[in-house]
Amino acid sequence: MSNTVITIGRQFGSGGREIGKKLSEKLEIPFYDKELLTIAAKESGISEELFETNDEKPTSSLLYSLSTNPYGVGGYSAMTDMPLNNKLFLAQFEAVQKLAQQGSCIIVGRCADYALRNHPQAINVFIHADLEARVKRLMRTEKLTEPQAKEQALKIDKKRASYYNSYTGKKWGNIDSYHLTVDSGVVGIDGAVKIIEDFAALRASYQGAI
Repeated sequence: MSNTVITIGRQFGSGGREIGKKLSEKLEIPFYDKELLTIAAKESGISEELFETNDEKPTSSLLYSLSTNPYGVGGYSAMTDMPLNNKLFLAQFEAVQKLAQQGSCIIVGRCADYALRNHPQAINVFIHADLEARVKRLMRTEKLTEPQAKEQALKIDKKRASYYNSYTGKKWGNIDSYHLTVDSGVVGIDGAVKIIEDFAALRASYQGAI
């Protein structure tokens, strides 16, 4: 399958990262999640620690300029005087676009669907599941108690939604932003991988027929 670019948005505990990882292994194409932070840091000249500390934080949570930044940064970051969190977002935004231009890949989170909204080959996927299914998964995979798992799921989903909404002007999880949504609580991890793989193949064949 040539030039396959897949973005994955996900509710916390839905298995979105595992689905993306398995899909990349099956399709034999690169996978990027937190790896994107390393790339963005290298390309921008901004400290990777800053990317990690402020990963997917909404703009309202970090409204300060570089003049108050305790870290020494340069290169891309010195090009414009804007709040640091905006610079971090733009660096990731550009990294996503560059990766998609270079070839096939799977990118999890970080508003990748928005960054690639004009990319003709991009397939934007959202993985979700009901809260009960996600809590059970988090209890199993993260060794959390039921109250802890529920609190984490709700807290991180709220954080992701706030980040996505503030930077894109769209609503996180809204079906209008995605080509495909998959309920991993119903079809399971492997079932979700199969559905996305089949959808990508169908999309490629349809585009080839046009």
